Amino acid sequence: MTTASAPRDRYNAVWIIFFILGLGTLLPWNFFMTATMYFTNRLKDPQTNAEYNQTENVTVAKDDPRRNVLESKFNNVMTLCAMVPLLIFTCLNSFIHQRIPQKLRIPGSLSVILVVFLITAVLVKVEMEPLPFFAFTMIKIICINSFGAILQGSLFGLAGMLPASYTTPIMSGQGLAGTFAAFSMICALASGSELQASAFGYFITACVVILLAIVSYFALPKMV
Repeated sequence: MTTASAPRDRYNAVWIIFFILGLGTLLPWNFFMTATMYFTNRLKDPQTNAEYNQTENVTVAKDDPRRNVLESKFNNVMTLCAMVPLLIFTCLNSFIHQRIPQKLRIPGSLSVILVVFLITAVLVKVEMEPLPFFAFTMIKIICINSFGAILQGSLFGLAGMLPASYTTPIMSGQGLAGTFAAFSMICALASGSELQASAFGYFITACVVILLAIVSYFALPKMV
């Protein structure tokens, strides 16, 4: 399909598919960041867990002496593990584009992110020591953002083959992703949900959205 050729978009199906794909690129990571309180609570020392109810949606001051090293450094290390792979793989997208076909890049990236979130959801119910949990969480963050960069670059490349109007639904979906994640956190705080229950809901919702994005991608050729 050339840039000038527009798809026969019955019922705006192509527009909706690109919107869902845009939603699927950022909603999982936004939900992951929304669950920061859950992750930091999993990093508490056993003595601290015995003294405080870790199931409440409350925040702890950054200078609180009860915070251990893993808790206090979590946000900084998370940002580093997220931004560095994102930068590297965004720059490598031009090389990856030449060697790996688009039909593999988009569903492959979505599938890897889906597996990571399924594992994350399962680990909500599994007890782990703080240090292994911290290390495993950082590995998951690297995977999410590495494949997320490939996914976003490939998705905008796909939209670039169509008229410019099909870039708009991708950006609209990404915008809704942030709004939906923030709204979900507000609802969790207002309802007083347990941290583990809220986090499990975030991760399962992300899995559902990713699955929907994968199905939408495979349905796209039938709509053009």
